[in-house]
Formats: sequence, C-alpha cells, structure tokens
Amino acid sequence: MSTKHRTKLVHEGNYVAEVDVELIETDDEWSPHLSLEQAYKLDDVRAALRRGDLKEASRYGRVYALTPVSV
Repeated sequence: MSTKHRTKLVHEGNYVAEVDVELIETDDEWSPHLSLEQAYKLDDVRAALRRGDLKEASRYGRVYALTPVSV
C-alpha cells in the first residue's frame, strides 16, 4: 500500500476550491481511493462553499471565485 498526493477541485455555486488530498493505492480493483478522513475533508469544503463561508473553505485549500464570461 502506498499513498500519492493529488489536488482535487471542489465546485459549488460560483466557487471552486483546490484541496490537496492523499490517495491510497493498493493492489485491489478499488485503487486508488480516498480514506474516510480525506472524503470528509472534501465534504467539509463543499459544505462551506455552499454556505458561502469562504474563510472556512480556505482552511483546506485555495478558493477561487468563478466569473461568467459573455461573448
């Protein structure tokens, strides 16, 4: 079993957060996967973005505001 660090994007409304997580790699068919702790981390970020609590969301990673572009 080994782990790899990856960046996941969490999109909610007009915001996106870049969150660093650890993926667990094993020899089974579910590999790679997140630990329960890492999955809860992504859920916490998503909930904070949904509430508009950018300060809380920024505890877990970088937060960006999305701006629509009209052509």
